[in-house]
This record gives sequence, structure tokens and C-alpha cells, in this order.
Amino acid sequence: MYETCSPDIAMYALRRTDRETAQDIVAETFTIAWRRFDDVPEEPLPWLYGVARRVLANQRRSSRRLTALRRKLAPDADTAPELADPKLGAAFRELLEIDREILMLVAWEGLTPSEAAVVLGCTSTAARLRLHRARNRLANALGLSSSDIAPEHVIEEVS
Repeated sequence: MYETCSPDIAMYALRRTDRETAQDIVAETFTIAWRRFDDVPEEPLPWLYGVARRVLANQRRSSRRLTALRRKLAPDADTAPELADPKLGAAFRELLEIDREILMLVAWEGLTPSEAAVVLGCTSTAARLRLHRARNRLANALGLSSSDIAPEHVIEEVS
């Protein structure tokens, strides 16, 4: 069945989607045919076309949901918090991701270092150390000493 029908199913899929997706459609179609072998009629090609059509529809729905989810989760310039000082924003963007994350958890989300530790999956001591180091790196990037930056005001969000 695969040898005789797979070229037709592949062409069906290729006329409707890209090559990589078409290969997935063919594979899924014959996987379903294998699982439902007792349901496959004596002349399998029309039945396989129907299966391929439904597999393609499922793939398209899945792709639309994934695109919508990515769009929803993408950072939006209108909703992203702005930093009060452009120099601070530039210095903040230069920090490593782990430094930005601990600073945002404490300053923007209002978490304690112990609560941030839960988010980061580390100990409270490690979170406090990361926070201390992140503040120092931010101060250095701004050309300040760490004592010039008040711990509770490292990053201020503009309303």
C-alpha cells in the first residue's frame, strides 16, 4: 500500500504545502493507516486522500495556534516597561540575561531575593549573591560605585 500510494499522497500534500510539511503529512497519513489497518478499504487511495486532508487541516490549525501564541507572547513595545533614564536602559541591556532577570524579579516584580530564588531554581544565598553582583555590574556599567545605587531603586518603571 505504501509503495503504490505514497507518491500520490506526497504529490497531494506538495500541491498544498511546502516540501518539509508534505513529508510530515505523508508520514502521518501512513501512520494512521497502519494504526487503522482494519478500516482501510480495498481501494485505499481515496481513503488515504481523506486522511491526508484531515492531517493537513490539523497541521494548519496547529500552525495558526502556534503563530497566534508566539504573537501573544512576543514582547510588545507598547506594553514593555520603559526605564526612566535612557543611559540606565542602555546599561541594563548590556548586562547578561541572568543579571537582568534577577534585577527585574526584585525591582519590577517586587520579589524578595528568597522569592526570586524559587523562580530561578537556586538557593536564597545564591539569589542574594546574584543580585549583589548584578547591582555591582549595573553600577559599573553606569560608571558609579555600587553604594551610589540604592538597592530598592535599581530600576524604576515609568508609569
